[in-house]
Amino acid sequence: MPLVTARRGSLVDQVIDQLRSAISTGEWPVGSRIPPESELASSLEVGRNTVREAVRALAHGGLLEVRQGDGTYVRATTELSGALRTLCGAELREVLEVRRTLEVEAARLAAARSTADDRVVLRAALAERDVAVEAVAAATRRGDEPGPAELERAARADTDFHLAVVRCSGNALLSELYRGVVEAVAGSVAATMPGSVGTDDDVSHTGIVDAITDGDVERAAREAGDFLDRLIAQRRNTAGA
Repeated sequence: MPLVTARRGSLVDQVIDQLRSAISTGEWPVGSRIPPESELASSLEVGRNTVREAVRALAHGGLLEVRQGDGTYVRATTELSGALRTLCGAELREVLEVRRTLEVEAARLAAARSTADDRVVLRAALAERDVAVEAVAAATRRGDEPGPAELERAARADTDFHLAVVRCSGNALLSELYRGVVEAVAGSVAATMPGSVGTDDDVSHTGIVDAITDGDVERAAREAGDFLDRLIAQRRNTAGA
């Protein structure tokens, strides 16, 4: 979606809003480099100083990262996500504990509230996750090192599945909070993926989906918690805690 020309008023605030929109809609994905300052100034018909101030504000909020001599990159989709990446990025155990807190309650709510349409989307996300994660598991069982592309695909598919579970909860605030940590969640999945798969039980989350479909609130919460408990224990053992 092309940026629209900034209107009169607080130009810096308007530019901030438009840059934030390009980030949140996925026009500029996380990890991508945004257009150079001169191009943005021309597109928005504002001065380069205005663009510079807007970029500085978004960098301060954690959405952008300015790399001297290289450009400006998208770091997170929201200010909340940027803050959580800063807080949680250095300690994987904390990220996993946050995941457990949110996902167990989300699974519980999903079992009680999900609609038929929700469950169709959830099944599709599960199928995509299982294919991607099985590719990593198969390589591990063969004694091979999974490639970066395989790990990235599996991490993204796993994150998308868990997002689908949270959305099935019907709680918009919970979904928004989880979306705020999704980049940190993706990082935790990528970091634990090679050691967290290898058996059929580890690869699939069918139990979570079945419990949600059956409307079994406690089983759904237990299935979600058990999986993350294994990852937390694995992290604790790796760290020598």
